[in-house]
Formats: sequence, C-alpha cells, structure tokens
Amino acid sequence: MSFDFSKLLSVAWGGWTTTWPTQLLALIWLAWLASWIGASFWQGRTQKQVMTLESGRYRIPILVGGILFTPWTAEVLNEKPLWVFSNTAVYVTALIVLAGISFTWWGRLHLGKFWSNTITHKEDHRVIDTGPYGIVRHPIYTGLIAGMLATGIAVGTVTAILGAILISLGMWQKGRMEEVFLSKELGEDAYGAYCRRVPMIIPFLSPR
Repeated sequence: MSFDFSKLLSVAWGGWTTTWPTQLLALIWLAWLASWIGASFWQGRTQKQVMTLESGRYRIPILVGGILFTPWTAEVLNEKPLWVFSNTAVYVTALIVLAGISFTWWGRLHLGKFWSNTITHKEDHRVIDTGPYGIVRHPIYTGLIAGMLATGIAVGTVTAILGAILISLGMWQKGRMEEVFLSKELGEDAYGAYCRRVPMIIPFLSPR
C-alpha cells in the first residue's frame, strides 16, 4: 500500500499559502526560519539563563500566536480574510518583511557569539551598543515584529492578525525580561545606562 504524499503536502501547504502572491510571504518566512535554525549552532557557551517556568511569560503568547498565525489554522476554521490586498500591496508588504528579516540578521551577525534563543548570560558577555544595537536595544525583535505585523495585515484573517499581535507582545515581554536579567548580570551602570540611551523596540522613540 503506497503512501499518498499529495495529502500530506496539501495539509502542510494550505490556507493562505496556496494563493499567490500571499504565498510569497510564506516562502520568505520559510527561508528565514530555515536559515535561522541552521545558524543556531553558532553561539557562545552559556553561563546562566532564565529558568524555563519563568520564561513561560513570553513563550506562551509566542506559541499561541504562532499557532494562530499559521495558514493551517485559518484553513481548519474555514476562515475568510477581512480584506484582500492587491498584488502590488502584497509585493510592497514582501519588501517590508524582507527589510525586517534583514534587520534581524544584521542584529544576529553583529551580536555574534552572544546571541541565544533564550535569555542567557554568555561567557565574556558585554553590552553591545554599536551597529543595529545603537538604533534599538532589540533589533532582532524589532525586525520580527515589523515582519509579522505586516504579514498578518496582508493575509487579512482574524487569526493571522491576532497571532501576529500575540507574537509581538510575547517578544516585547521577552525583551523586558531580558533587560531585567542583563541589568543584574552585567550591572546597572553598564546595561542600565545603555537602556537610558537607546530605544527598546521602535527606533527614534525616547528610551525606556
């Protein structure tokens, strides 16, 4: 008895990913995810990190938001978009998403071995305040939030929009927790002073 891969593919590739040009947004995110996971092995040794239970404060909204954001949720709910973007509007959105993703990679490459998927204190950890970290304190979160919100609006379903908002709130919460942690680990004089100089998520806003 042969396995029907077409059924598996239809489940994996469904919802708003089946319609061009919003399918382009899915391809961009898949490419980013694959590259991000592939680079996850490049990081320094961890000295200390936030406990798993405590990290649930940001992990839960990100997880729930991620489930809502996926095209399969809208497909299961047979959800229709609130509006339909024109091809031109989606291509403009794709450029915004690419800009956001590029900003995340600039931040990650500039952070180097100090990067981590969790809130950690790495060996020889120090405050990085140059490059994108001189624009915002969390350029990776800034780029992801911009890309997620733009994609959610372009897709136009309630679940995608709500998912993008929850993911953004989770990242904001993670950023707040990270700053409390690093202020204790690196010292208020060093990290606290940095927080008073540079905006958190949105460029050009007043710090803090």
